[in-house]
Amino acid sequence: MEKGERKMNDQELQELVERISLRFFGKPFKHVALFNSRLRTTGGRYLLKNHNIEINYKYYVEFGEKELIGIIKHELCHYHLHLEGKGYQHRDNDFKKLLKEVQAPRFCSPLQSVQRKKSKVIYKYVCKGCKTIFTRRRKVDVDRFVCGKCRGKLEMK
Repeated sequence: MEKGERKMNDQELQELVERISLRFFGKPFKHVALFNSRLRTTGGRYLLKNHNIEINYKYYVEFGEKELIGIIKHELCHYHLHLEGKGYQHRDNDFKKLLKEVQAPRFCSPLQSVQRKKSKVIYKYVCKGCKTIFTRRRKVDVDRFVCGKCRGKLEMK
């Protein structure tokens, strides 16, 4: 968060979600919206059991209010469609259509602070039978797994 930029609390988030719901969907948001600091890989989530919306605070800190509003619109699409008994999942046409109508993003931007670094370590294995070479990013238990071609024993190269 840049200097001078205000922090947002749960009450302000609740009011923002209620305003966005009325403005873009023409319907009230009657449940709870709050920040959830435990979310890691997603900008927000809509909870089917209690109809609440949780938002990842890190997105507000890293990208600001514009990204936050996009995430809120996305979660409100899930919310309103679910309550209306329509297709509320990402793959449903009702959901895709409503996203376009309210100009909500289908996915949120990846966080720079938690971007996973691709594993640079490469493990090489050779089949003792057919001499096929396998490269893997994860270690393989050579006592448990065998060659997929000839079922021979593997050994680390």
